[in-house]
Amino acid sequence: MNKKYLFATVLAVGTSVFTACNKERLNDVPKDSIVAETALTTPARIVAGVNGLYATIRSGTFYGGRYQVYNDIRGEDFQIETSNLVTGADVYQLNLANSATAVQGLWAQAYLAINRINVFLEGMEATGTATIGNAATSNAYIGEARFLRALCYYSLLQLYAKPYIDNNGANPGVPLRLTGNTGAGNYDLARASVAQVYDQILQDLNFAETAVPVGAYATVGTVPSATVTVTRAHRNTVISFKTRVLLTMQRYNDVIIEANKMVPTTAPFKATSGVAHELQADLKTVFTNYTTTESILSMPFVAGVENPGGQNQLGYYWFQNGSTPGVGEYAVSSLPNGILSNPQWGAADKRRTDLLFARSNKFWVSKFPTGGQYQDYAPVMRWPEVLLNLAEARARTAAAAAVPDAQALALLNAVHRRSDATVTLAPATNAALIDQILTERRIEFIGEGLRNIDLMRLRQTIPAKQSVSAKAPTEQGYIWPISANELILNKLAVDNK
Repeated sequence: MNKKYLFATVLAVGTSVFTACNKERLNDVPKDSIVAETALTTPARIVAGVNGLYATIRSGTFYGGRYQVYNDIRGEDFQIETSNLVTGADVYQLNLANSATAVQGLWAQAYLAINRINVFLEGMEATGTATIGNAATSNAYIGEARFLRALCYYSLLQLYAKPYIDNNGANPGVPLRLTGNTGAGNYDLARASVAQVYDQILQDLNFAETAVPVGAYATVGTVPSATVTVTRAHRNTVISFKTRVLLTMQRYNDVIIEANKMVPTTAPFKATSGVAHELQADLKTVFTNYTTTESILSMPFVAGVENPGGQNQLGYYWFQNGSTPGVGEYAVSSLPNGILSNPQWGAADKRRTDLLFARSNKFWVSKFPTGGQYQDYAPVMRWPEVLLNLAEARARTAAAAAVPDAQALALLNAVHRRSDATVTLAPATNAALIDQILTERRIEFIGEGLRNIDLMRLRQTIPAKQSVSAKAPTEQGYIWPISANELILNKLAVDNK
């Protein structure tokens, strides 16, 4: 794969139409950066607008690195090495202020993306659809935008709001902004409930599912089809993400319904419709060839063209081998409750032998090893997550059965044995099966940002680590405070207690 072609069209507007400024906060978007978003009067501008939405989301302060890092270091599977507040020490310590870099930066970038999405959608309604002149093509662009809005709102809920299971979604969520701001105005808006935000997320995803391309994208200019397909949303991207959302809401029967649209009943569990997603024979391949059919959605970077920016990159946080620029802010935890000590992660497991690096009596995640400008793609979702989402949903709905659900067990072992063929997991009960699925998620996705999501959706106590005490769901700090800038600019916003 020649990655230098990626930005020819797919990422073209990262430095032009959607130029971002660090001073952009909440909805304070300069008017000159909105002009192209509202003036969707040519097909080229519309395509640039769509690409720009992805560019905003892959910022290093969001899905370009920090979102994944923050979600992992809140849990127990990493140990801090530098105690640097700029790189998340307060996130790790579960001790964040409203003015913290993480709290303000991620909130601002997510709402910057949401505002640009809303402005784009209004531009499509005003002139874009007529400009395209083809309903299917227009709906596809709208579907991509609505998928990305769902991704943003879901991401905000995982950090700034209580889990859906807590009070059945009746707790405060985040401000649900569905109209765009292109200049100064009144930004006062009360926080919608968690349930209301999830309802909007599902509305956006249901629309997107019927609107975006069903199969792989074609080659766009000089950008290969596989590259476009893994960096933009198609039908299976949307369905896959719906399984994550519904699992988070504990709507397990609905997870099964969605996953069954793609996942066959028996191994090798290759997608039966749309893009032919499947597990690669060797997981390491996924982190050297970013466009395999295992990757559902990733945030792309190319050295010398675009990178996540200083102190944002996944390799910067996770990797350290003594010769690359990776600082190694966080090593894999060696504590008894850390995943490294779990017997399910065996010595022969390739995820241990091939995707961890041992140095100075510590282990570092080496999934993102390129160094330099850190052009490793940042993963958002991979096919094994869909398989484990389905496995967990089936196990939970079959909890009363005398023996573990057969398909759930087969799905679990498909993921586990891909990396450790010496072990076939054989739990005696569905409860034990669920525990093994949750453990498998910690092993498979370490460094990819799912640990906090799993803790939150199950309303579990965040485990103790090093000098950091455990944090129960009822304690302050279990979720993040609301950004100080939001509280200043939005007089109807209330903080988390």
